[in-house]
Amino acid sequence: MAHLLVLSSAPEIDPPLPALELLGHHVQQISASPAQLVGAPSTDVLIVDARGDLVSAKSLCRILHTTGIDSPLLLVTTEGGLTAVSPDWGVDDIVLTGAGPAEIDARIRLALGRQEADPATTRVQTSGITIDEASYSAKVRGKPLDLTFKEFQLLHFLATHPSRVFTREQLLSEVWGYDYFGGTRTVDVHVRRLRAKLGDLDQLIGTVRNVGYRFQVSDEQPHDVR
Repeated sequence: MAHLLVLSSAPEIDPPLPALELLGHHVQQISASPAQLVGAPSTDVLIVDARGDLVSAKSLCRILHTTGIDSPLLLVTTEGGLTAVSPDWGVDDIVLTGAGPAEIDARIRLALGRQEADPATTRVQTSGITIDEASYSAKVRGKPLDLTFKEFQLLHFLATHPSRVFTREQLLSEVWGYDYFGGTRTVDVHVRRLRAKLGDLDQLIGTVRNVGYRFQVSDEQPHDVR
């Protein structure tokens, strides 16, 4: 049995997955308001109800990640809502409205199993910089960096693939998502901002002429990812 917390922007509508309690899980549904989130109980699995408001659900998923959640995040949506879901939502799995009890239970068990198999959240320490995915924070020589969500994601992605060169198109796909319609100039702008914030460590993000960018690690500095 798992403890499940369902977050919905419209708690007055019917529960999104009524079969959960029949499966033996403990289910609690609360409003997705900031006040409710602050006092939200600990849980094994977080479930965001996106049936009524996709925009609010996406914002909620991203807010939850900035709080450093360590529970699997599942999204409940309609089949039509799938077109709006992209990697930057940060969800671990999706459950469609109308899914049967066996499928729902299997998705919950698999999400919990993946967490147990890889419980450690990625943390990178190298060349004077520390990047902590759990808290979506980064520090340079112990001093916090004030990064936007995409700046953090770009820095984290490059740092977890040290020395590997990525084209601008690859970075757009990996960081912004395949459904992003902006141009590659977006990558250049974010790299420039990141370098400015890194200060004298700006050389960590290297440019490979006519190709793209890579995270450059000093030979004297160990690269620790865990």
